[in-house]
Amino acid sequence: MATALTIAGSDSGGGAGIQADLKTFEALGVFGTSALTAITAQNTRGVRAVEVLSPSMVSAQILAVLEDIGAGAIKTGMLGTHDVVETVASTLQQWTTIPLVVDPVMVAKSRDRLLSDDAIQGLVRHLLPLATVVTPNGPEAEVLTGHPVRTEADAREAARRLHDMGPAAVIVKGGHLETTDVVDVLFDGTDFHEVRGPRHATRHTHGTGCTFAAAIAAHLALGHALPDAFRRSRAYLDGAIRHAPGIGHGAGPVAHFWNRAI
Repeated sequence: MATALTIAGSDSGGGAGIQADLKTFEALGVFGTSALTAITAQNTRGVRAVEVLSPSMVSAQILAVLEDIGAGAIKTGMLGTHDVVETVASTLQQWTTIPLVVDPVMVAKSRDRLLSDDAIQGLVRHLLPLATVVTPNGPEAEVLTGHPVRTEADAREAARRLHDMGPAAVIVKGGHLETTDVVDVLFDGTDFHEVRGPRHATRHTHGTGCTFAAAIAAHLALGHALPDAFRRSRAYLDGAIRHAPGIGHGAGPVAHFWNRAI
């Protein structure tokens, strides 16, 4: 059976982080394993507290999984501190043949900050060069490149700039762009691929970035090429948003199992 490892934080509300990743892996037919980086006390309204695990414990979890179970793909999410970022990158240096999806989680849907400034620099310096694909949204791409990302042309330019930082490919997500449709852009260093879809009038989009990146990791673990994984993951996420269960009083989660009977 295909397997995938997520290295990310816990969301007590169940809509993002480790919980969203494992649900997505399972929904797409992939056995999920995890390395926890942080515990958050949060719900659909916001993050109340964060406690980051020690870098040594994060590394120990990664090695325990990979040395026994292995992984068809690895996905990183919330890493929290520079030391954790650096440790994750150092640990994964031993496993560079496994596809790596880097979701540069910086800010929660509630706008609570989840990644420190020095950790962002560590991510650029140490983790992006290992990535098969990095998946920032518009605001994250702005932070990483130092340039505005508001239009489709901006997204393409940001993808080029991010590709120059070392990842094999870049996906700039279009949910925050000032475009009529949602336009996600993939750049592999040579060619651009894009997926367009309608915007959904809903507040239930908590964990969409985690879910999308986890879906890409799952499809890579299943053997799909990146452009195909990109398209399949976008279709899965669109359905998950459309079927959101309406949980909570703030930004609610999406429906991770919308595509299968459970």
